[in-house]
Amino acid sequence: MGYNFDRIAGRRNRDSVKWGCSEAFIPMGIADMDFDTVPVVREAIIERAKKDVFGYTELPKDYREAVTGWFERRHGWKAEEEWIAISPGVVTAIILALRALTHPGDKVLVQTPVYYPFFSAVARSGCETVSSPLVLADGKYRMDFEDLERKAADERVKVLILCNPHNPMGRVWTREELGRIGGICLRNNVLVIADEIHSDLVYSGSRYTPFASVCEEFAKISITCTSPSKTFNLAGLQTSNIIIPNDKLRREYSISLENIGVSRLNLFGGLACSAAYTHGEQWLEELLEYLEGNRDYAVRYVRENIPELEVVVPEGTYLLWLDFRRLGLSGLELKRFLQHETRIIFNEGYVFGEGGEGFERMNIACPRSILDEALCRIEKAVRKIRI
Repeated sequence: MGYNFDRIAGRRNRDSVKWGCSEAFIPMGIADMDFDTVPVVREAIIERAKKDVFGYTELPKDYREAVTGWFERRHGWKAEEEWIAISPGVVTAIILALRALTHPGDKVLVQTPVYYPFFSAVARSGCETVSSPLVLADGKYRMDFEDLERKAADERVKVLILCNPHNPMGRVWTREELGRIGGICLRNNVLVIADEIHSDLVYSGSRYTPFASVCEEFAKISITCTSPSKTFNLAGLQTSNIIIPNDKLRREYSISLENIGVSRLNLFGGLACSAAYTHGEQWLEELLEYLEGNRDYAVRYVRENIPELEVVVPEGTYLLWLDFRRLGLSGLELKRFLQHETRIIFNEGYVFGEGGEGFERMNIACPRSILDEALCRIEKAVRKIRI
């Protein structure tokens, strides 16, 4: 490998949200990576910082070309440059889109267990969350299309928030699955807000398909939320690209954005996005190889050393969904047990909604030495229960 993902980045005492905890703890909850970002981004920011003025700036001239070129090269989706709207973040974009496209009292479908900020985004829009739980069978999650069809038929349901790849369990939805979900939404006049922020983090054997790329009809009813932040570890630069092929939906989203006074992206965020998408592909390929190694190592370790746990093998993302239900602890009991016995900070499964109780989300985007230490701590903690 040309890049060193084993290096300990040393994020404590650097205003890190994730690493602001006690030094006795290993934080493996918040979804950002403990690797240095792609060097070309750092170099581009340093070069720009040498200039003396940081006044109002437009996006780099090659910005939109970099975004559309990335999606065409990596994922076979030829988006148009004029489809791109901006946002400081994906969750912000979801809130703005819901405010633009719904009225108080409308309902929004989600597929639980799912990324927990979706629930607050729906609530802040004055809407009601409707859950269509995913089904876990033989170690893999699948959509319950009959339940989804039944709930989408409610005339108060106006939007489905699709998570693709799915957070927290790492499913990468197939083209066939997306086709079925899109058909349900078309039949019931339901719009789709697709959170596709993890789209670049997909392992061998799986392929990410943008929902809007499946067919023109799906593109017309969808808003696709993307960002380089997960791919290149740029969350602190607050730069997201919201791809909206439908002119009417894009206008309504843009009005919602203007209503909160957002007219441009951070100077360094735009620069970083353009640099990463233009020059960061080799770094990403090496990152994916390392992450897949971490995934395989963690899955093997759990199966060989902690038989009380089940692990859902992710097809994408750098998140591991661990099933602790055999320990017989409630969600809060499990949280207290793990914090006290492992000194690891996870994301508790119950915050992800229906079907999450008894699970923990574990971020494995870290040097393997940190991952190994965390797994050893979990094994020792579970061993105490065995005794």
